[in-house]
Amino acid sequence: MSRLGAILTGDPFDLRGGPDVTAMLIQNVNPMNVCPDLNKVRRGFLREDLFVAVHEQFMTDTAAIADIVLPATMFLEHDDVYQAGGHAHIQIGRKIVEPPGECRPNHFVICELAKRLGADHPGFAMTEMEIIDSTLRASGWPGADEVVEQRWLDVTPDFETSHFLKGFGHADGKFRFRPDWTKLGPYGDRMPEWPDFHDIVEQPSAECPFRMLAPPARHFLNTSFTETPGSRKREGRPSVMIHPEDAAASGIAEGDRVTLGNARGRVTLHAKLFDGVQRGVVVVESIWPNAHFPEGLGINALVGDDPAPPNGGAVFHDTHVWLKPA
Repeated sequence: MSRLGAILTGDPFDLRGGPDVTAMLIQNVNPMNVCPDLNKVRRGFLREDLFVAVHEQFMTDTAAIADIVLPATMFLEHDDVYQAGGHAHIQIGRKIVEPPGECRPNHFVICELAKRLGADHPGFAMTEMEIIDSTLRASGWPGADEVVEQRWLDVTPDFETSHFLKGFGHADGKFRFRPDWTKLGPYGDRMPEWPDFHDIVEQPSAECPFRMLAPPARHFLNTSFTETPGSRKREGRPSVMIHPEDAAASGIAEGDRVTLGNARGRVTLHAKLFDGVQRGVVVVESIWPNAHFPEGLGINALVGDDPAPPNGGAVFHDTHVWLKPA
């Protein structure tokens, strides 16, 4: 057993020695579903020398491949602070109900690990609300109690700042059409010197004549939603949107099983004819669990893991594929 396994299960283990095993604790993410190049990800998780503990609300693809699964609380069962993308408000979600069974919050699991490892940090002795309060105050905002009382905190910059009437974030206040990309990310040296089209996407080829986009489906904001019966019912099944003329040229009709593939792998799903996509482009709205695909891996098996400049990140919309009837 690995060190993390012994810590989580309470089994005796000498932390000074032990087998040559790498241990991983996963919270709030489902890499066996959302990561690009899923064949590579699966090979990594199936290594003999890797011990995986997953702290989850659902039996996701990652939880299913774990050595230990710890039940996690949902958002009504613990205190948390939220600042979502797309708006400039801070909100605090208070715990409303007790969690069922042995479900525990992230903070509890991290603190319990810290106790067993002898790790020392002020946060390990604080409650969730104490950490939220401390974080807000250290950031120059009112404390947690005040935010709860106000229901939310509007942190939108003033009109002049948000509209750059006072200039931009440089000493002279001027906008830069020629930024130094090397200072903005580890892959900045790959960016063009001046604003221009950056030709780094996977272009169609004789072997892979289609470009594939892989956005999330409307009812699958993240893979937690794929675990709810309502969301699955609304989405129906994994499908690929194809322009009717491309479908006709490939001998594909509405609802047919089709296979997409490239050098990374292949994925089978159903055709949905839609003239709202461009010729030569296919769209696969996901992220369906892997088990819903005949090959056992979802659409991200076809997506590359090349880091996108300047800061890295996945290239979910830069994939070329071939397409044929299944």
